[in-house]
Amino acid sequence: MPPLRLVESALRQATEAFAAELASPGNRSPEWGELEWTMAKAAAVLHGVAPLLAASLHWQGPPEWRRFVEQQNHHTLLRHRRIEALLACMDEATRRQGIAALALKGAALHALGLYCAGQRPMADIDLLVRERDVQPMLRVLQSLGYQQTSATWKHRILEPQRPAAVSRPQAQYALGEHSEAAIKIELHTRIAERLPVIEVDATECIVPSEPRPGLVGYPSTAALLMHLLLHAAGNMVVRTLRLIHLHDIALLTARMNDAQWAQWLRSRVDHRSAWWAVPPLELAARYYPHSIPSEVLAELRPECPRALRALSRRQTLSDVSYAALDVEAFPGLGWAASLSEKWRCILARIRPGADWRVMRELVRAEPWSATGASPRQSLGRRGLRILLTRPPRPASMYIVRAALASMTIHEIRSTPSHGPL
Repeated sequence: MPPLRLVESALRQATEAFAAELASPGNRSPEWGELEWTMAKAAAVLHGVAPLLAASLHWQGPPEWRRFVEQQNHHTLLRHRRIEALLACMDEATRRQGIAALALKGAALHALGLYCAGQRPMADIDLLVRERDVQPMLRVLQSLGYQQTSATWKHRILEPQRPAAVSRPQAQYALGEHSEAAIKIELHTRIAERLPVIEVDATECIVPSEPRPGLVGYPSTAALLMHLLLHAAGNMVVRTLRLIHLHDIALLTARMNDAQWAQWLRSRVDHRSAWWAVPPLELAARYYPHSIPSEVLAELRPECPRALRALSRRQTLSDVSYAALDVEAFPGLGWAASLSEKWRCILARIRPGADWRVMRELVRAEPWSATGASPRQSLGRRGLRILLTRPPRPASMYIVRAALASMTIHEIRSTPSHGPL
């Protein structure tokens, strides 16, 4: 491993360079050393943009980089075809059973034609059903070869009863998409995020009023944007935002007219305006100029807590993504609007509840969890380690190690660092 400061610097400069390229294609390929290009592979995976970068005619880079992004484009294309076939089976089965299911996020963006097959990775299929349709939907998914393996406060997680050949990495470190990796399903009955302790539930703004049986789309562009922004806000709280999330927002808002923006602004979540949308909108406007009308931001900013507004103006994509390597002692503290919320945020970290224990069990099953502290280490020891040593995030380091696996120690030590772009 090279020094972590060099790793993080390379991840951050790749993150910012990718954002500039996707917002305004045609930038010349950077003059990076081997470590920087290797970390660029890691950053492309962390941000879900490797397939998109394969289409860049100007970002040629070294041969190994080209092979990597082209391979990722190919695997994403083959995986997308599998997902499309599965969605078609779901549509037919749910229509027969009279169940309406909303296909969320990536599936909806592809259905609108915002992405071509192979451009946008989809880790899983997200579906939203009414509470009364949960059990019938679980039976439908079981008939398609799926079984529920776990559940969190947000959704149920279903996996194939017969795992795919590459349901777990075949090598010690796996990098990026694989066409044969298992396709998971996340079944929702509501769309909500904790920001960080206040729960924002946008279900009423997103579900169609009278959906027909089968797989259906969002009732409006405003509803889809509401979900994308809430999802982005939830990821910003815990610094897991990806560049592909901003790209989704920019592609969708580029299609919106004044009437659609007015409809979105009239939407109310818990009888309040979308104050939580200000940070992701500010970030999208910064990286994708002209994607967000200035009038929209001007109307929303006063609704957002002042401290959060100030924080969102100075944060970069690197700051709120996996490119920020250190583990935070109290994630999302900057989003807490009052002293009471801040105390609840701290208390939730010190004395976590049942939801946290469920999430820890899910983390233990992830291949990247072995790269950090022992998941069975006591909460006090983990907290002390975070405060004293600022360890790197296991999920980020899993991808970093995968990218570094092909480099020798000699190559790493001899690679010059060109500093941030």
